[in-house]
This record gives sequence, C-alpha cells and structure tokens, in this order.
Amino acid sequence: MKKFIMCFSILTIIFSGCASSKKQFSRGNYDAAIEKAVKNLRKNRNDEKEIVVLADAYRIANERNHERIRYLKLEGRADRWDEIFQIYQRLSSRQSLVRTVTPLSLRGQPVEFQYVDYAPEMAEAKIKAADYFFAHGNQLMRGGLKANYRQAYSEFRKAKQYMGDYPNIDNMINEARYLGISRVYISVQNNSFIRFPEEFERELLAAIDLPRLNSDWVEYHAYNPNNNIEYDYFINVNVNNIAISPNQSAQKQTRYKKEVEDGFEYKLDKRGNVMKDSLGNDIKIKKFVTLQCTVLETTLKKACVISGNIEIIEAYEGRMLKRDPLRAQSNFEDVSAMAVGDIRALSSEMAARTRKPPMPFPTDFDMIFMSAEGFRQAIREAIQNSKRYIN
Repeated sequence: MKKFIMCFSILTIIFSGCASSKKQFSRGNYDAAIEKAVKNLRKNRNDEKEIVVLADAYRIANERNHERIRYLKLEGRADRWDEIFQIYQRLSSRQSLVRTVTPLSLRGQPVEFQYVDYAPEMAEAKIKAADYFFAHGNQLMRGGLKANYRQAYSEFRKAKQYMGDYPNIDNMINEARYLGISRVYISVQNNSFIRFPEEFERELLAAIDLPRLNSDWVEYHAYNPNNNIEYDYFINVNVNNIAISPNQSAQKQTRYKKEVEDGFEYKLDKRGNVMKDSLGNDIKIKKFVTLQCTVLETTLKKACVISGNIEIIEAYEGRMLKRDPLRAQSNFEDVSAMAVGDIRALSSEMAARTRKPPMPFPTDFDMIFMSAEGFRQAIREAIQNSKRYIN
C-alpha cells in the first residue's frame, strides 16, 4: 500500500509538471501556467490560446500578490517585511520572465503587460526586514535559551545577507552559534571489581567515532581539554561487572585405524608356480596393512562478559533522561592435537591439526580488550538510539 501511494505521488508530480498551461490555470497554479505558456510562446509567438492563458494568469497572480502586500502592510508588524520582500521578488521575477516573450498581440491588438519598477519597494522591504532580523536577534540573545540562541543565529545571518553592514555582525553570529550548541560529555565509569588499564578507556571512547555523532547544534566530547566548557548533557558509560571465566581445559583421546596398500605378492598354484591370467600376465594380489594412530586433542576455553549500562543525564537539573543496558562477550577457544603412532591413519584435516602448535591462554586483560569492540558497538548503538533526547 505504501509503495502504491509513493508511486501515485511521484506520477502526480510528473504529470502536474507536464500539464498544459490551461490545466495549470484551471487548477489555480498561476505561476506554473505562466511558465508553461512562456515556454510554448518562445516556440510560437502567435499561439492565441497560450497568449490568453498568459495574460489571465499574469493578471490574477499579480493581483493576489498585491492584495497580500496590502494586507501585510496594514498589519504593521515588523516581522512581516521579509515576506513582503519575498513577494516583491516574485513579482519582479514573474515580470522579467514574461518580458522574454513580449510584445504580444491577439487578433491584431497588442496585449498589455504594464512594466512596474519594483526596485524601490524591494529595497525598502529588504532594509526593514534586515533591521527586524537584527533587532530580533539581539532580543533573542537575552533569552538565555538554546532555542533562542539558535534562532538568533539564523536572524543575524539573514540580517547580514540582506544588509551586511551591521556593526559587529560577524562576532554576533559566532556568539549565537557558540551559545546555541549543546555539548555532551561522555565518560566511562568503572564500577566493577577489576581495574582495567587506562588505555582500555581511551580506546573505548576513541573508537566511538564522536565526529559522526555530531550534528548542527550538538557536539560530543570524550575529553575536556578546557575546564571552562559547560556541558548540557552527560553520557555515563557504566561498566558494572566484568566476569572472566577460569582457564578451562578438556582432553579427548581417539584411536584411528586405516588400511592402506602395502605392495603385492604373486598368486601361486599348488606346485608353487606363478599363476597366469587369460592374457598370460602374472596374477598379482595386493597386500594391505592396518595403520593405527592415537590422537590426544586438547581444547582450551575462556570467556569474558562485560556488562553495564549507559545513562543520558540532563546537566542543568540533573534529570535522568534514559538508561539502556550494555553487554558484550568475547570467547577464546583453541583446539590442538598430539599424534602417537602412524599419522598416515589420519585424515588430512586431523593431520593438519596435529601440526598446529597449541596457543597459550590469554590473560584476563587480553580477554577484556577482546570484548572491547563488542562493547564499543553497544555504546554506539545506544547513543544513536538516544539522540532524540539530546537537542
């Protein structure tokens, strides 16, 4: 059903773009009708149907825009000047587009498209919009909220885009940007009875790939090079338990037998003479010998489980936003074999196993480091799943 709706939406967009100027006009898409009519008139300036659509769509679109401007000016609100400027831009762009196919005539009579100089109105609206953005940005900077700083950042950038000569505007943009960013400090808390090496914690945090977690307004930190940084959220990675099994060793003894060909002997008759086959060849009888080999297999096993949780804490009020469990496990297993007897009795796989030297048991710290990758992956997934709590 979802695929059907998506395909229907795509087809609707495609067909709406391909619709004739008359259909666009009938649907109230006046600018689309104008664009389509202009495109067709560039091919044929005498197409009367397109001229009629263009004239009517142009008139109605302009009337609507002017009505909207009159209403916005009557409201007298400073925050409306940006919309007013945008509408004047549309009026000017529409006029420039139509002028690419004028003059036009219909049944011998010229079709009038009165030229209007929108530059003064655009300049006035642009200045007033920029003044509003600058003043509103300064007002938002006094709000003390992240959302206000972020909006102020946007307002200052618009003010600079419209009128780039406001005093100290670049510093104000940078300050709003800095104050609007939420900073998250990630740390590892080892609450287990095992003290792991310092490099384990460093590697654990370094491999999380913090830059990939960053967004436009959120920064993640694993170290605090500047004690003056104020953090908005804390992510505590709590290692509550590290369980390492004792070294486990098991042995299994298996005897293998195999019959192999070991030469031949001639078949003799009762008189002791070598017997012949029908072709006159000596008859030979294969000799077999039974090979035996005993294999002593030794299996070494060791396991490590790291468990804990990850906590998302809002710094200002110290509220716990979310807690998720963390768990990772690593397993060591080595199988070696020692052969006593004739190794020709063994399969190629078993023979190869007897040639492999046994591996020593890893240390407890080795097992912890082996579990680190799985633990890092669990941390990454927990943080990704919790990003909606951090803004």
